[in-house]
Amino acid sequence: MKTLRELIAGLEIHGTEGNLSVLVSGIQFDSRNVKPGDLFVAVKGSHVDGHQYILKAVEMGAVAVVCELVPENIPSGVVLVKMAGTQVNLGKMAAAFYDFPSANLKVVGVTGTNGKTTIASLLYKTFTLLGYQVGLISTIKYYVGKEDFPATHTTPDALQIQELMAKMVEAGCQYCFMEVSSHALDQDRTSGIEFDGGIFTNLTHDHLDYHLTFAEYLKAKKKFFDQLSQSAFALINADDKNGMVMLQNTKASKQTYSLRSLANFHCKVIEKHFDGMLLNIGGHEVWTHFTGVFNASNLMAVMGASILLGVEEEDILRILSELRPVSGRFEIIRSPEGKYAVVDYAHTPDAIQNVLSGITEIRTGNEQIITVVGAGGDRDKSKRPEMAFEAAKQSDKVILTSDNPRSEEPEQILADMEAGIEAHQKHKVLSIVNRREAIKTACMLAKPGDIILIAGKGHEDYQEIKGVKYHFDDKEVINELFGNN
Repeated sequence: MKTLRELIAGLEIHGTEGNLSVLVSGIQFDSRNVKPGDLFVAVKGSHVDGHQYILKAVEMGAVAVVCELVPENIPSGVVLVKMAGTQVNLGKMAAAFYDFPSANLKVVGVTGTNGKTTIASLLYKTFTLLGYQVGLISTIKYYVGKEDFPATHTTPDALQIQELMAKMVEAGCQYCFMEVSSHALDQDRTSGIEFDGGIFTNLTHDHLDYHLTFAEYLKAKKKFFDQLSQSAFALINADDKNGMVMLQNTKASKQTYSLRSLANFHCKVIEKHFDGMLLNIGGHEVWTHFTGVFNASNLMAVMGASILLGVEEEDILRILSELRPVSGRFEIIRSPEGKYAVVDYAHTPDAIQNVLSGITEIRTGNEQIITVVGAGGDRDKSKRPEMAFEAAKQSDKVILTSDNPRSEEPEQILADMEAGIEAHQKHKVLSIVNRREAIKTACMLAKPGDIILIAGKGHEDYQEIKGVKYHFDDKEVINELFGNN
């Protein structure tokens, strides 16, 4: 427990009422979660204003309220603190409640449109192999050492983050690697975290349903690097045109990785095969179990961050040859008769292009590429035709299907995607709403040696339809259809 005074120390206060020495047993910003003895922080969210629920929180037992606007008829005995920016200060108060856990960890955040999960997960694996206790906050799972927890968001809310980091400290973790989404940055979920480093992967078309413009999307990502301290590092992908933008105002040490130009961390792809790539890294030839140029870039981010955190070059080169792909990221499955499937989380136009380019680079020229792809409902609609266009551009056949339609009608989502198919491509495109039937059709169309890309869901083991999550795992389905089970 902490006193309210301890939680708000150092924050700009506009007024108080009541005894600031009141003991607080927990912090909540959702009134439904309030328990007796809690502090309720009223946050103006993108959809809901927590100020509307202050009285409800008090009824539930909140002993103190932090807000931007003091409501009328507040019951006597409730301690009030008025301040501006409750959203950004929520993370700072949560950090104080959990004894500032990030100060006792080396925390590195990874942001960008694509590659976040792969880089964060591989850093977790790298430092685990080096013998450290490590934490991970990612799209797939949260890890505290070897213990895992289900992931609710790419980047959880400010309270969850601080609680997870406190568990990491308690478990003896020395490092924490985390994905940092643009939504989280815009909503100040990472406030209160002392980052030791930040990694930028790339910036392409995504989340414009939320940010509305690409400029706002870029601004949200840049905010992360603007806030890094002088003692931190900012490691950016110099092959992305937006990479140098991220470094413009940062106080952090500026570092780059690249496959195409001079950089602090650079490699050249020598050979590409279905089971891996041979890379030249600083004159050393390293065999990796990864496929696709985009993965060579991801590995350079892992190597760069590791060295910046103090790992010896020879140790990281050895570990790069041991690392394996992350679940649902360019994961290759082979049938007994020699058909191949690539299961990948690609759900943006750029990601579709990258994965198909990776497949095209290693095909001998005779195999068909059959792509099964959908787009999520209740998300950025403008990327749907672009995803279909990219799929058709590099595939011999394309089957458009459902992803997570959520509250939308899947037929409408497919119609939006079909709008991106050009007239000369239409002969090779099918639309099949049922995802299982779409994958089954791809398997029937494929001959030995052909490559089926199943894009969009990757590691996910469900489909969300009309508010209900049904079990559905692309890898399970393809293994069953291939007769691998």
